[in-house]
Amino acid sequence: MREVAMAGFVIIGASLTGARAAGELRAAGFAGPVTLIGAENERPYERPPLSKQYLLGTDPRDKAFVHDAGWYADHDVDLRLGVRATGIAPAAHTVTLEDGEPLGYDRLLLATGSRVRRLDVPGADRPNVRYLRFLPDADRLVTDLPAARRVVVIGAGWIGLEVAAAARHHGAEVTVVEMDRAPLRRVLGDEVAAVFAGLHRAHDVTFRFETGVREIRDTGVVLDDGSELPADLVMIGVGVTPATELAERAGLMVDNGVAVGADLRTSDPDIFAAGDVAAFDHPLLGRRIRVEHWSNALDGGPAAARSMLGETVSYEKVPYFFTDQYDRGMEYAGWVATGGYERVVFRGDPAGPFLAFWVTGGRVLAGMNMDVWDVQDDIQALVRAGWAGRAVDEKALADPDVPLTELV
Repeated sequence: MREVAMAGFVIIGASLTGARAAGELRAAGFAGPVTLIGAENERPYERPPLSKQYLLGTDPRDKAFVHDAGWYADHDVDLRLGVRATGIAPAAHTVTLEDGEPLGYDRLLLATGSRVRRLDVPGADRPNVRYLRFLPDADRLVTDLPAARRVVVIGAGWIGLEVAAAARHHGAEVTVVEMDRAPLRRVLGDEVAAVFAGLHRAHDVTFRFETGVREIRDTGVVLDDGSELPADLVMIGVGVTPATELAERAGLMVDNGVAVGADLRTSDPDIFAAGDVAAFDHPLLGRRIRVEHWSNALDGGPAAARSMLGETVSYEKVPYFFTDQYDRGMEYAGWVATGGYERVVFRGDPAGPFLAFWVTGGRVLAGMNMDVWDVQDDIQALVRAGWAGRAVDEKALADPDVPLTELV
């Protein structure tokens, strides 16, 4: 391991990625200064509870935090909250904070994450409009949803559908507006998108597909055709964009995120990036991807920390995410471009517990388990084999009597 001078390591982004990286640095025995800078006033927390357990009222707020409040001092991590980094000078190895203080670093990790896309229509800033990205956003929804009678959700992605499920849990009438022809279609394709559409319809959610929003009023949402959906609460979930501004101003390579190699190192040898903001070269997939899910933050932070310490790192985790909606739970592993598969092979009835596999030329590119548990390791093994070029028998893949382990 290379000797590191006492300027130490700086992490911009007091996120799950940042907190996990700081923890890995200390676990690996790094004794130099570690500074963790966060623009929010909350200590690092995980985002899944914000649209799941906390929003449903089944988990307390504190369960979202990565570490308890005393962990940072106990591990000599200088946690600076409510402080925004405004610039990076790679040649000088300094970070400028909004109060003007320059902060030196030997190595720097960008864990700045992403920010929500704002809907650019009249009325999008009305008091009845909500987004969900940060813990205070969830705090507001925890108060708002039990009191709401009619909720319109704009965007049928993961966040939109999870908020729709939470709103129904609290008894509101829910309409979901989506410009595409099905929920999650760009991620899951038509076949599995239909499963999620059916799930929400079974819980009395109304969909308005292939339409945009013209205006948001205090009384509701006006669609492109002029019709109005009554609403006392409007939730907008139309995606996120990576927070690359610091990297761009510093002259780092940016390509739908901060471009990094499999070692999570940027175009500057002493600056690294991980989590939502990083577009990394994936050794298994043979392409650069950016992953906006919890597992990437969970695993990417420690991988970046080890790379910062001089270890040889090849970050090749299979992309993974999960969702819980109503009484159904799902896990998905793999990566498929929109429309980049030949067929979906189902194992089991999509109306009940089932597995689904996105297949091209007999190769499994991604797999999903819905209400079937303890199969993720097998699914990920199939995905790794598929991306390595190994085909499987599709009839056996669809047969519940054939163990998945026999297919790899």
